[in-house]
Amino acid sequence: MRVVRTFEALASEPRLKILAYLSKATMTAGEIAERFEMSKPSLSKHLSILENAGLITSVKKGKYVHYSIVSDHIFNTLDNYLQEVCTVRGPLRRESEIKAMMEGDNFPDEEK
Repeated sequence: MRVVRTFEALASEPRLKILAYLSKATMTAGEIAERFEMSKPSLSKHLSILENAGLITSVKKGKYVHYSIVSDHIFNTLDNYLQEVCTVRGPLRRESEIKAMMEGDNFPDEEK
């Protein structure tokens, strides 16, 4: 069943873009929303689908929910390589890398 949820989650361009944005940095829903022309309820639904598929995780910090990619999910590992050559999501990933460097974001399995 988890495989089905994963493929359903990946069947959406906005969700693939969200994964690219989160590839190197954590972001709040508001930060993600700034990059899309969609309603907040629509964005919330996309985030929920990604989280239910196990592709992203969320942590409430104060009044904000911070989203990050689940780096050990097999799809995210493979997608990391695909983003290098993708003309649409590659630039989004580089934006995520810049944000991570500026804010000192760090994932548990990486060193600063």
